[in-house]
Amino acid sequence: MRLAALLSFLLAWPAAGEYAEVHGLKMYYEVHGEGPPVVLLHGGMTTISFSFAAQIPTLARNHRVIAIEQMGHGHTADVAGRELSYAGMTEDTFAFLVQQGIQKADLVGISDGGQIALRLAFKHPEMVRRVVVSGVGFGPVSAEEQKAMQALSADRLPKVFRSDYERVSPDGPEHWLTIFEKARAMWSKPGWGFSKAELATIQAPVLLFFGDRDFTSIEEAATIFHSIPGAQLCIVPGAGHGALRERAEWLNPVILDFLDRK
Repeated sequence: MRLAALLSFLLAWPAAGEYAEVHGLKMYYEVHGEGPPVVLLHGGMTTISFSFAAQIPTLARNHRVIAIEQMGHGHTADVAGRELSYAGMTEDTFAFLVQQGIQKADLVGISDGGQIALRLAFKHPEMVRRVVVSGVGFGPVSAEEQKAMQALSADRLPKVFRSDYERVSPDGPEHWLTIFEKARAMWSKPGWGFSKAELATIQAPVLLFFGDRDFTSIEEAATIFHSIPGAQLCIVPGAGHGALRERAEWLNPVILDFLDRK
């Protein structure tokens, strides 16, 4: 995205979106543009604006873009006593789509949002037309990986994650470490992602993006690719876990081409 276009978009970013009552949540969402529905699912510990500032202006030219924020993320408050889980966020998203009358939507998910998108594709296939995901994985598969995730410190996350949270969270800046602990507990569970058998049941066309320096290894990316019938795979050179943000000028045309196919 050109700098001028990005600045214009950020200046036009809505001061407030809307809220939907879903499973005891006041789920924050924004709608941009008109056309076929595209649902955006942000990354873990981030916001709509952080994850998709480089995609929304492009997609909204000829799509109705619906971007939501999950429990404890961005403008959506946490729920005391409720764990953070991919299963729970998937069902929250499904309930939101039903409530909004959205069917056969295209899904674009980054990282944790990609995990949710793929789960929606095999749990609720009637709701999904096409799926674009970046930086997904099977989760910790060894005791060493699980232990490393359990030892993850909030200080290891990009500072912008915390500053964005403190700027918009209805729970206040002091709640940051609470939601981080919930996320770390979710990330530490072995096999938190999906199984090859579950991926094999996906009927929707799927486009997978991975940076060649992503957390997910090329070997694991290939396994995910081979597990989804008819999936398409793009390994993005010189990119890390945030490939869609880092290489938006390359990847936005690829996403549009994939979504606009009949």
